[in-house]
Amino acid sequence: MSGRHTVGEVVDATDAAAEVGAAVHAAAAAGVERSTRAERARWLRSIAEAMDLHRDELVAIGRDETHLSELRLVGEVVRTSTQLRFFADVIEEGSHLEATLDSPDGSLVPPRPDLRRMLRPIGPVAVFAASNFPFAFSVLGNDTASALAAGCPVVVKAHPGHPHLSRRVAEVGRAALVDVGGPADAVVLVEGFEAGVALVGHPLIAAVGFTGSTRGGRALFDLAAARPAPIPFYGELGSLNPVVVTEAAATADLDGIAGGLAGSFTRDGGQYCTKPGLVFVPAGAGFEDALCDALGTIGAQRLLTDGIGSAFHEGADRLTGLDGAELVWRGAADGAEAPAMVVATDATSLAADADAWLQECFGPLTVLVRYDGRAELDAAIAALEGSLTASIHHAPGEDVAALAAALGRTAGRLVFNGWPTGVAIGWAQHHGGGWPATTASVHTSVGATAIRRFLTPVAYQDAPAEVLPPELRDGNPLGIPRRVDGVLVPPHRS
Repeated sequence: MSGRHTVGEVVDATDAAAEVGAAVHAAAAAGVERSTRAERARWLRSIAEAMDLHRDELVAIGRDETHLSELRLVGEVVRTSTQLRFFADVIEEGSHLEATLDSPDGSLVPPRPDLRRMLRPIGPVAVFAASNFPFAFSVLGNDTASALAAGCPVVVKAHPGHPHLSRRVAEVGRAALVDVGGPADAVVLVEGFEAGVALVGHPLIAAVGFTGSTRGGRALFDLAAARPAPIPFYGELGSLNPVVVTEAAATADLDGIAGGLAGSFTRDGGQYCTKPGLVFVPAGAGFEDALCDALGTIGAQRLLTDGIGSAFHEGADRLTGLDGAELVWRGAADGAEAPAMVVATDATSLAADADAWLQECFGPLTVLVRYDGRAELDAAIAALEGSLTASIHHAPGEDVAALAAALGRTAGRLVFNGWPTGVAIGWAQHHGGGWPATTASVHTSVGATAIRRFLTPVAYQDAPAEVLPPELRDGNPLGIPRRVDGVLVPPHRS
C-alpha cells in the first residue's frame, strides 16, 4: 500500500495539520467513550483473535522490515494478543474504576453529602509506536490496548522503521472491531514526523503514550506541556537498568552470572528498554574474563534500522573515548552489523564524569563498573538517574536490604538473581521509573494499572439516580468491587 489513504484506514500526513485533524476527528466521533466495559472487552478479544489468525502473514512482513528473528516475532505476536485479552479481563473485573461511595452524614463538620466517585475515560489518546517492539508496543500494543480498555479512541503514530507492518496491523485490528459491531475508527493510523508533532498539539487529544528515544520523547513532552491546555505525556525513554553483582555472589557463581549477562545484554541485538547497560562488579574478581568467555559464541547482529545502527556505533565510540574507559570485548562484524561490546571503567571514574558515563547506548553494549568496597559502590549508585529496572545478584542468605533500598529510589522494578529483559504481563507488574526512564514515574506501561494513565476521576454529589453510571448506583447492579463508607466491598455485594 502506498500514497494517500482514506481516514479510517491510514492517514498519510503530507499535509500534516489537515490529515491529522481528520484522523483525530474520526476517532473522537467513533463513540468509544459511550461504550460499555462488556462491549470493549469483546472488541479487545476480537482483535486478539485476529492477530493470532494473521500471525504468519504479519511475522513475514515484520522479518522483512525489522531484521528480528522469526522466533522473536512469533513470540511478540503472542504477547500482543495476550495483552489484549488481559485488558479485557481487567475491565470486566472492574476494580480499575476505583468506584467509591460515601453516605450522607449531617453530623459531620462540614456535613457530608452523598458522594460517589469513579474513574472515566480521559478522551482521545495519541500513541507513538516503538521501533524495537513492532507488535507489543506498536499499533495494537500495550498503550493502544490499555487506552481502548479505558474507553478512549486511539490515533497511532506509526514508527517509520516498519511502515508496511504498521499499516497491515491497523487493517487487521480495524476489521476485527467491525466484525463484533465495534467502530473501526476506534483505532486510526497516521504516519510521518510532522504528523507526530501535529498530533500532540491537536486540541482534541487528551493524553499521549510514547515509547522511544530520550531526545524525541523530551521534545514531544515539551510540546504537550506547552499547549494552551497542557495534557499528560506518558513517555518511556532511556534506561540503563543497573545491575549490582555483590562480592559474595561473584565468589559463589562467577561463570553463571557472566553467562546470564552475556545473553541478556545481547538479546535481539540489545534492543530492549530493559537491557542491562551498566553492571557493577567487584574489582579483581575476574568477572571480565568470565564474561569474555561467555561472549565467544555470540555473533554480531543487524539492528532494526540504519539509523539505530549508526547511533550505536557513535555511542560506542563515545564511551570508549572517555577517560578511564577500557574496551574489554568487541566481537567481529561487517559494516551492516553491530558486534557485542563490553566497555569497563572504575567507580571513581564514573563518579567523576557521571553525565558522560550514564548515557544509554541502545544496542548490544554494556558497561562494567569495577568497585573496590561498599563505599565506592554506594557513591556510584548515588549518582544514578532513573531506570525501569535495577538488578541485584547476591549469594544465598546475603543481606541486601540496604542495597535494594538504595536502588529502589530510582528504579521501578527490582530484580533479584535474575535479568531484567522480559517484562511479564500481570496485575502486579510495574514498568516505569524516574527520569529519563519515564516522564511519569508513578505510572506503568505494562500491567493492569497501565490503564490508569487514560482515566480521570469524576465525583457525583447528591446526583439523581438516573444520572449516575451503573457502576455507582445503589445495589451495585454490575457487581464490581467498590469501597463503601471506607470499607472495601467484594463484587456482587454493596
